[in-house]
Amino acid sequence: MTGAKIIVECLKREKVEVIFGYPGGVVLPLCDVLYDSGIRFILTRHEQGAAHAADGYARASGKTGVCLATSGPGATNLVTGIATAYMDSIPIVAITGQVATHLIGNDAFQEVDTTGITRPITKHNYLLKSVDQISRVFKEAFYIARTGKPGPVLIDIPVDVQKAETDFNYPEKVEIRSYKPVYNGHPLQIERALTLIKNSKKPLILAGGGVISSNASEELRKFAEKTQIPVALTMMGLGSIPTEHPLHLGMVGMHGTIYGNNAIMETDLLIATGCRFDDRVTGKISEFAPHAKIVHIDIDPASIGKNVPVDVPIVGDVKKVFEQFISNAPKTNTDEWIKKIKDWKEKFPLTYKKSDGLKPQMVIETISELTQGEAIIATEVGQNQMWAAQYYKFKHPRTFISSGGLGTMGFGFPAAIGAQIARKDRMVIDIAGDGSIQMNIQELSTAVAEKIPVKVVILNNCHLGMVRQWQELFYKKRYAFTCLKNKQPDFVKLAEAYGAKGYRITKKEELKKILEKAFAYDDGPVFIDCIVEPEENVFPMVPAGASLKEMIGGLA
Repeated sequence: MTGAKIIVECLKREKVEVIFGYPGGVVLPLCDVLYDSGIRFILTRHEQGAAHAADGYARASGKTGVCLATSGPGATNLVTGIATAYMDSIPIVAITGQVATHLIGNDAFQEVDTTGITRPITKHNYLLKSVDQISRVFKEAFYIARTGKPGPVLIDIPVDVQKAETDFNYPEKVEIRSYKPVYNGHPLQIERALTLIKNSKKPLILAGGGVISSNASEELRKFAEKTQIPVALTMMGLGSIPTEHPLHLGMVGMHGTIYGNNAIMETDLLIATGCRFDDRVTGKISEFAPHAKIVHIDIDPASIGKNVPVDVPIVGDVKKVFEQFISNAPKTNTDEWIKKIKDWKEKFPLTYKKSDGLKPQMVIETISELTQGEAIIATEVGQNQMWAAQYYKFKHPRTFISSGGLGTMGFGFPAAIGAQIARKDRMVIDIAGDGSIQMNIQELSTAVAEKIPVKVVILNNCHLGMVRQWQELFYKKRYAFTCLKNKQPDFVKLAEAYGAKGYRITKKEELKKILEKAFAYDDGPVFIDCIVEPEENVFPMVPAGASLKEMIGGLA
C-alpha cells in the first residue's frame, strides 16, 4: 500500500469519521485517497478554521478531532488552533504535509520547520522519514492525544513518504516506555484528603476542565451531594454541575460570582479538581484561599503545585479519584457553611441595570430560556464570552465550548461548526462579538456549503468590548483603536451574500420573537445581529493582579 492509503486505513482503525482541512500540493496524494474513502472531509476556508473546528468537534463529542493542512503557510495557519487546543487540553491530531525528504532543510517552496514551530504547543509531534513509520506513529499519536492529560499531537508527512509503498500492519497496542499515565489516586493520599474533608467546617470543591475531559461530571455531583460540599467552577468547568443545582456556586475568578469568590476567600479546605489555578481564577496568588488547606487532583503531576502551594497532591484521573472518594466519603456537617453561602447568593446575585435599550445579558438570558439549557453554547472571546458564562444556565457537560487558556478571538464560529457536526441532536449557538466574529467569518462559506445549522448571535456593541472596558476603567476612557462605529459590515447583508439567513434585533421587545424564528431555521447557518448598548460592562470584575476580595461590583 502507498503511504497515503496507509494513513487513511490508520484513520479508519481509529474510528475517525470526519476531517477538517484544506488541500495543497504536498498533501495531494493523501487527499486523492481521502476523496472516496468514506471519511467525511469538511473543506474549511482557512486552516485556522480547520483546527478550531476539530477542537470544537473534540470538546462536544469527547472524541479526538482531526485536521489536515499542507506544508508552509498551511501548517503555520494551524498554529493558533493547535495552541488553543494545547492550552485547554483538547485531543486533536493535526496532519501536515511536508516537502520531499531530500528537500528538507533546503528552503524549498512552501517549506517550514513545522515540528520545530509546533513543539512548544503540542503534547508530542512527529516528522516521518519513512513509509514504514506511518502505522506505529498514527497509533501512538491518537493514544497520546486522548490519554493522560489530553492534548494536540502533530504528524508532519513528506510528500514522498505519502507516495512510497510498504506492507500495512497496524499495531494492536501502544507501548511507550517514558509515557505511563497514572489513573488511580494513591490510597494514602486519598486517605489524607478524606481526613481533611471530615475535619473541615467550610469545604469547597473547585471543578475545572479536567472534570469535563475525564467525563467525571456524574461522579462530581454524587460526591458533592453525599458530602454536601458546594461546587465552584472555573470557566472550563462550566456544565460539570447544573447551574440550577443547589450546590452550584457558578464561575469564580476575574468575572466570577461574588458568592463564589467569597467562598474561595473563606473556605478552610479547597478540593481543586482538574484545574491548573490560572491567574484569571486566582487573582493575586499570595492572597488566594488564604485560610484553606488545598487538595489538588490532576492527572498531570506537572500541574500540581505549579502555581499554588498544595497540602495534599493527588495524581490521577478525576473520575477515578472521585470514585475512590465516593466509596469512602466521611460524614460532614456543612449546614452552617451552606446557609452562609445561600445568604451570599441572595445578597449578591448576578444582575444588571435594566434600561430601554437592548442589554447583552438579556440576550443570553433569553437564549437560555428558549433552549432550556439544552443547547451547546460556543463563544468567541471577550465580553460575549463572559456574559455567556455568567447568564446561560447550563445543564450538561460538553455544552460550553470556549477558548480558555489562550483566549483566541475567532475561535467560536469554526468551533461551533465542529460541535454541530459532532452533535447533530443538539442546537449549537455561537455567542459572538462584532469584533471576534470577523476573525474567521470566512467559515460562513463552509457552513453554507455543508448546510450546518449553526446559530450565530452577535452581541454588536460597535466596540472591541472587553478591551474598551479596560480602557474605561483603567485608561481614563481613552478608547485607543477599539471603537468600530461606522466601520462595521452589515452582518445581515453579509450573511445573505454567503447564502445564509440573516436577522437583526434592535429592540428588546422583538428579541424573543426573532430568536424563536432564527432558531427554528434548520437548513443552514443563521446570523442574528443584536444591536446592544455600546458601553455595557462585564461585572463583577477583579482587576488584574488584585485579590479576589477586591471585586468591582456594581452595575454597568
